[in-house]
Amino acid sequence: MFENLANINPILLALYATTFTWLVTACGAALVFLFKEMSRKVLDGMLGFTGGVMMAASYWSLLAPAIEMSEAQGKIPWLAPGIGFLAGALFLYGLDKLIPHLHINFNRNEAEGIKTDWKSTTLLVLAITLHNIPEGLAVGVAFGAAAAGVDGASIGAAVALAIGIGLQNFPEGMAVSFPLRRQGVSKRKSFFYGQLSAIVEPV
Repeated sequence: MFENLANINPILLALYATTFTWLVTACGAALVFLFKEMSRKVLDGMLGFTGGVMMAASYWSLLAPAIEMSEAQGKIPWLAPGIGFLAGALFLYGLDKLIPHLHINFNRNEAEGIKTDWKSTTLLVLAITLHNIPEGLAVGVAFGAAAAGVDGASIGAAVALAIGIGLQNFPEGMAVSFPLRRQGVSKRKSFFYGQLSAIVEPV
């Protein structure tokens, strides 16, 4: 099914895939033009569902193949993937502590990271953007590993990961645009900031 994709440059494949994930975010953010308000329960349910999708995609498309690769090389199967997992978690933790950001439905005085006088709109977009950086990296690594012929990696798994990330990006676009609209930001600006949060993925 994915044989034709194997002939495409892996950098282009990763660019196409991350552009897809960004476009799905933009589609979620665009709902601000169609609906005046989005129920908090609906948004929470969608974010919970997509969190599950993301966890499954991360395991089956990244962690499980990494363990298989390590085992095929005769090494301790969990060691290298475990170190990489912890290093990635520490990297994100460091970014979370350094970069000023504000989570959805939190007050401006509850902003995290280095103290700043930036607007709550900017801080909210940074919070989602911070989360999207590793997603773009994950898709790039998945396609790169498949193109390099690494054991356990495949184009199919990379595509599945991109689809999983795309699915969970849809409510993320909503999660930025609707709170901004509630704060009195115009529909166009709410949409702009909603899609902007995922532009880092193809970059």
